[in-house]
Amino acid sequence: MRFVMMDCGVLRFSIWVLLVLNLACCSRGFDPVDQYYINCGSSSDVVVGNVTYVADKSASRLLSTPQDILADSKLNSITPSENSQLFSTARIFTGPSRYTFSIKQGGRHWIRLYFYPFVYQSYDMNSASFSVFSQKTTLLSDFSPRNASVREYSVNVGSGDLVITFSPKANSFAYVNAMEVVSVPDALIDHDAPLFNPPGTFNGLVTQALETVARVNMGGPLVSPVNDTLGRTWVSDSSFLLQSNVATNASNIPAVRYPQGGATSDTAPQTVYGTCTRMNSADDPNSNFNVTWGFKVEPGFQYLIRLHFCDIVSTSANQLVFNVYIGTFLVAPDLELSAKFFGRLATAYYMDFVTPTMDRNNLTVSIGPSPRSAYPDAILNGLEIMKMNNSKDSLAGESILPRFPRSKKNVGMIVGISVGVSLALIVVGVLFFVHRRRKQEQLAHSKTWIPISINGGTSHTMGSKYSTATTGSINSNLSYRIPFAAVQEATNNFDESWVIGIGGFGKVYKGVLNDGTKVAVKRGNPKSQQGLAEFRTEIEMLSQFRHRHLVSLIGYCDEKNEMILVYEYMENGTLKSHLYGSNLPSLGWKERLEICIGAARGLHYLHTGYAKAVIHRDVKSANILLDENLMAKVADFGLSKTGPEIDQTHVSTAVKGSFGYLDPEYFRRQQLTEKSDVYSFGVVLFEVLCARPVIDPSLPREMVNLAEWAMKWQKKGQLDQIIDPNLAGKIKPDSLRKYGETAEKCLADFGVDRPSMGDVLWNLEYALQLQEAVVHNDPEENSTNVIGQLSPQVGEFNNVDTSNSVAGFETSSVDDLSGVSMSRVFSQLVKSEGR
Repeated sequence: MRFVMMDCGVLRFSIWVLLVLNLACCSRGFDPVDQYYINCGSSSDVVVGNVTYVADKSASRLLSTPQDILADSKLNSITPSENSQLFSTARIFTGPSRYTFSIKQGGRHWIRLYFYPFVYQSYDMNSASFSVFSQKTTLLSDFSPRNASVREYSVNVGSGDLVITFSPKANSFAYVNAMEVVSVPDALIDHDAPLFNPPGTFNGLVTQALETVARVNMGGPLVSPVNDTLGRTWVSDSSFLLQSNVATNASNIPAVRYPQGGATSDTAPQTVYGTCTRMNSADDPNSNFNVTWGFKVEPGFQYLIRLHFCDIVSTSANQLVFNVYIGTFLVAPDLELSAKFFGRLATAYYMDFVTPTMDRNNLTVSIGPSPRSAYPDAILNGLEIMKMNNSKDSLAGESILPRFPRSKKNVGMIVGISVGVSLALIVVGVLFFVHRRRKQEQLAHSKTWIPISINGGTSHTMGSKYSTATTGSINSNLSYRIPFAAVQEATNNFDESWVIGIGGFGKVYKGVLNDGTKVAVKRGNPKSQQGLAEFRTEIEMLSQFRHRHLVSLIGYCDEKNEMILVYEYMENGTLKSHLYGSNLPSLGWKERLEICIGAARGLHYLHTGYAKAVIHRDVKSANILLDENLMAKVADFGLSKTGPEIDQTHVSTAVKGSFGYLDPEYFRRQQLTEKSDVYSFGVVLFEVLCARPVIDPSLPREMVNLAEWAMKWQKKGQLDQIIDPNLAGKIKPDSLRKYGETAEKCLADFGVDRPSMGDVLWNLEYALQLQEAVVHNDPEENSTNVIGQLSPQVGEFNNVDTSNSVAGFETSSVDDLSGVSMSRVFSQLVKSEGR
């Protein structure tokens, strides 16, 4: 049983150790009942340590495949550090193929799959694409190995047969170099684990299929299989630390003891519990920071996090009290290890947690001081991260189990059912389309706005007629209704000298309510169809949201056929006005980064903070407003629209937005997704950096469009040549590099290639950290190599897109409501502009 998913492109030596060191079963406490070790594609057995990998030609009774293809690399394409006989041969599958293993004792089993691509005759394994299944669980989907890797899975198998299926993609093939199926102690995972967002318990953990993502020894070197009772490898944590200068190591392996009924040597070896990474407080009793590790994960899955602790640093009981965080959540407050063992120190202990379904590709684990501690300190000895199968019983996203030959009778029945269902779906679709067209035609005849009835009479609910979200009657917002007379008084009877902006909806006035509150009053034009749509959308949709990075609505007025929205007044106006076109003082780089981070938080909340994503559709610097402290708030949701249903990929809708910021894919296909906002935000990022309009016809032709012009310089690696002159010499190269990489990814031609707003936020926070960081003894450190070092043990990670890797650790929760009063639950802009 060996360490999994190790990328030899990053830690080739570790893979060599992994393959050369034997399982040494005689030196371990656990003796697996089921043990299958197969050297695939080989005509002879191979001995690695004390374990014999049987040639699968000899084990052909286990295999069902349409064609016998045993590939031998002749060692021509394998470098010395990878010169293992397990990687030198492979079994190639041209069609669905199955290994069937007889299981003597049901329970949890390791499944390890070895992959290394080489060329054999007409088969270039670099071009292979295939899926792998264990019973009905998808282990890999559309998998194309690029380097030597070992993928490790832990599955619960009933007694009988375990079937592992390789299914090539159409016009491709599958392969595997070696396989292991080995029993695992059931006690390793024998209980449920707590959830932390929302709090609760994850039931059924014992039955979950798991894939090992990370297994890390904090504060110590690589732990080889010979030093682990289950033959695992634990890698050093140094490459995962986000800020190595805030951490230090400690070691006291002989002191480690295992308690009765708790952690055992099977849980983690003494060499893991006997080393730790701790806060580098440097004898400063006022130290207040976290030590954070970052890992790459796959969105759409939950993860089991196992944290290993052993207090080897304290000299007396109750000395060490600290906090533990997963992401931004405090999962173990005031953790006092000695209190769990009646004052005993150096006692092994572990905690399990299950994450919510991840919506980003980065996961952080942090430790930090507790207010209860007399001296700031915190430790972590080991960490394991395991991906859990989703509701579709998959560890690899979408995939379909292969079909093996059936009888003609079954085929005919399946075809008949399929045709019948298809015809039924077509009929339903046609009826739905006709019904929808009639509703749209009826809506087109309605050209006037019907005021919302508040006082008695019928309450007009705002449902699907104008809706981009679902809400109840406007009566639920009665406390936000402002009399027309009060609005007149606040704006000095709509004094034209008080106008601070004009947009498609109407004019925006500065105003002061009778209690002294400064407001921005947007007065709509009842004859404007655009204004009507925006008014309805604002009240209908935004009454559901509240966030400190969304501009708040104070109230509305619908008297006298008016459409008036009253917002909090943003003292510093628009972000655009601080970049160019005004005499306002120039913003510093840190201020610009913090503004972008605030705006990203607001957009991330829109995309993830509700049952369905809300797409802004008009992200631009004029719709990012700044309060008296220059805190950014996203505004103007008149064009916003709810995102696609769960079973849809996009929303088909007419193109709306602002020139220069418009997503070209959305413009071409009229298919709207959250990634359209990401593109627009990428333009804003370059606008913030260069401090010039996004479209400037007065400039030379190649410079007219900011996005195109900036991307040319970014791809040449010379973005510093076009930055705002006010920033010259004030941006650290690492910060600029990360910022440019983030903007570039946002402007990818296709939405699927763009990061989520959560990832954008993450990377901007990292760019800020790089700007502020004081790096010691590492002159070569930069945003690229920091990211590239984060996850060396995960398969294929030397090909990971580093711009979306771990990039910060103090992210905001989408539920962040701090500083937001209950009387402010809407948002809109102060200075509106025409589109």
